Amino acid sequence: MTKHDEAATVRPLTRAWVSGHLEAGERITRVEALRGGITAETRRLTVGRRAGSARSLVLRSFVSPYAVERADDWLGREAGALTQLAGTGVAAPDLVAVDPTAAHCEYPSLLMTHLAGRTVLADEGVETRVRLLARQLVAIHAVRPAERPPAYGTLTTADSVVVPRGADPAAWAAAIDVIRRPPPPYEGCFLHRDFQPGNVLFDMSPARPAAARITGVVDWAAASWGPADLDVAHCSTNLALLHGPAWGTRFAEAYEEAGGMLAADAGERLYWRVRDGLAVSEEVRQVTQPWWEAGRTDLTPRVVEERLADYVAAVMAGPG
Repeated sequence: MTKHDEAATVRPLTRAWVSGHLEAGERITRVEALRGGITAETRRLTVGRRAGSARSLVLRSFVSPYAVERADDWLGREAGALTQLAGTGVAAPDLVAVDPTAAHCEYPSLLMTHLAGRTVLADEGVETRVRLLARQLVAIHAVRPAERPPAYGTLTTADSVVVPRGADPAAWAAAIDVIRRPPPPYEGCFLHRDFQPGNVLFDMSPARPAAARITGVVDWAAASWGPADLDVAHCSTNLALLHGPAWGTRFAEAYEEAGGMLAADAGERLYWRVRDGLAVSEEVRQVTQPWWEAGRTDLTPRVVEERLADYVAAVMAGPG
């Protein structure tokens, strides 16, 4: 069996579990591996009906030891977020079923509806997409869930930061000193916690980039309660690495233009922006892999390291 065949196969126990959540007369007729994720195997399942019509579902399974160990938390967060988002106006998949401890499947898995659209990572049309991303994030932060998700978490410390080659040593030393401080106080809101272009689906025509619209937001496995600044900082960092450092600053501006509220104090805004940028320093290759697979072969780890170095230096040099 080739790797392609393996990727497009649903394991027997998982297939039986999925089939148990289909409607009467439905069966899986096609399996397609979806690219772009770091932590999970993701497949699109075409489900055929007796009348000849079909619909699509998405199956996410955590298979690496690292992900399996955390699947109960991650899939619990995702299932909870999808349930809370139903009927809010935020375009997210509908939850079909979840098996966070692999009680029925070979690996922890989640089954959800499939959303139309595709991720767009090209430089062309980025100005339009930045405005759409900002409006979408404002809508996410406006959600008032009946039950709050768990509080946000961060792992990066001053000692775990990896300073890129060629980075401005003074700027990076100052940035590392910023995250030695305790987190500033904040008014919490509903966070996606991995909101960035790779997790947003667009409907757009290459001939009419200005007519683009967002069709959905996916990968809610890190949904949290915390400061809006943290989601904004994360998307800012990703945009800076994808399209150049200036786009990180532009996204924060677009978020406020769309009605979003960031910390009033410049030092507090600086803390969250720096913390997210430094966090990426530890996992540059992981971050760039799905971008490379999606066709952005210009974004080598070295190019991304250079952009990250410049972005953090720019954040430290400019207003928070």
